[in-house]
Amino acid sequence: MSNADIERIPSPLPVPFSKAVRAGGFVFLSGVLAMDAQANIIEGGIQAQTKAVLERIALTLSECGLGMSDVVRATIWLADLNEFGAFNEEYSKHFAGALPARSTVEAKLYKGARVEIEVQALDRR
Repeated sequence: MSNADIERIPSPLPVPFSKAVRAGGFVFLSGVLAMDAQANIIEGGIQAQTKAVLERIALTLSECGLGMSDVVRATIWLADLNEFGAFNEEYSKHFAGALPARSTVEAKLYKGARVEIEVQALDRR
């Protein structure tokens, strides 16, 4: 695979990463936090942040011509595993039964974030 076979979608935030990379039949999204346009973590707890993160993921996938049903793998970091149940309640609403393989771990997250999610999606184009 050459660099010509790799498409990088830049982040709108002032940070050094691509928000997504298309390569080898997949689209890889960078980890997504529940941030507003000024890169501040949104308020509202685990469910509000999970909803905001998954909506941003859906939007980025849409920009790539894909949807949530194309997601085959997700990695989730939670600030507190005690919020696992509330997280799952919101998470399951966004995949319409097409749940990806996934790992979930507890981690210290950026400035008040409760959740971070990265996904890989199959690019059938």
